[in-house]
Amino acid sequence: MTFWTQLGLLLWKNFTYRRRQTFQLLIEVAWPLFIFFILISVRLSYPPYEQHECHFPNKAMPSAGTLPWIQGIICNANNPCFRYPTPGESPGIVGNFNASIVSRLFSDARRLLLYSQQDTSVKDLQKVLGKLRKLGNSSVSDFKLRDFLVDNETFSDFLHSNVSMPSSAVEELLDAEVNLQQV
Repeated sequence: MTFWTQLGLLLWKNFTYRRRQTFQLLIEVAWPLFIFFILISVRLSYPPYEQHECHFPNKAMPSAGTLPWIQGIICNANNPCFRYPTPGESPGIVGNFNASIVSRLFSDARRLLLYSQQDTSVKDLQKVLGKLRKLGNSSVSDFKLRDFLVDNETFSDFLHSNVSMPSSAVEELLDAEVNLQQV
């Protein structure tokens, strides 16, 4: 038999079967139409609405380091959605938290501990701890501008030479009180 003869016999057999089973034919045609009309009615009763694209802050994996991983978990706990791309979506950037206070604190502590081979690191650590104790025990107005400068910092020389301030005015400026709440 050729292909066309077989196809013709198969279609004739299908037509004969369908003609004898009219109720089954009606169900086979009506059921998909019924489901299709349900989908159309749902679509018409609940029209689509515009939703802006959603950019989520990246969350570092544990292999990126403990600090970025913990920051990704804590800082993105509510999983915010932003309209525009976040800085962390750029390739090669691990976290959005490089400018956070915690990151700077850990970076300063790491820098302090990495350079511990120098003799002054223990003294610097003691100074930092002393200033932290003073910060915890003092009231708001106990700080002077001088407390925020490094001992050998040339701020007074800079003011004296470049701004042409007399040394007495520079000393008054360095003894000025700093209000941490305003800062």
